[in-house]
Amino acid sequence: MEKITSFTIDHLRLLPGVYVSRKDHAGSTVITTFDIRMTRPNFEPVINTAEVHTIEHLGATFLRNDPEFKDRVLYFGPMGCRTGFYLLLSGDYESRDIVPLMTRMYEFIRDFQGDVPGAAAKDCGNYLDMNLPMTKLLAERYLKEVLLNLTEERLVYPAD
Repeated sequence: MEKITSFTIDHLRLLPGVYVSRKDHAGSTVITTFDIRMTRPNFEPVINTAEVHTIEHLGATFLRNDPEFKDRVLYFGPMGCRTGFYLLLSGDYESRDIVPLMTRMYEFIRDFQGDVPGAAAKDCGNYLDMNLPMTKLLAERYLKEVLLNLTEERLVYPAD
């Protein structure tokens, strides 16, 4: 059986960044999958489930309301390894194309006040597993260390 694309990336050399993971076709439409990598795999602790869950709720809410991209967002959710998130957009994009969107999203998360959208028993199957204060710190770290200081090595997967 062939390895899926994401398992062919050298995770020992992968830095936090914004990467095009793959491009697929649904009819004539290109679907671009982004790897929004927040922590360095196998070198840093993974993101706790409460923070992953909070980022998922806030990120999905932001993306589904963004005036420019809301109609192109197909999915936003966590990686099983808890080192980042996948974002699927309808359209043919490169990593740099979504940096402004990701910057706005992480600023939204960092600055969010109030109740996390969907964090209620009637709206979510695990609504108590949220941690907004720590999520805000993680968003600030990702903004400072990655999005506001991007280099090519954080936009393109490491070569074999």
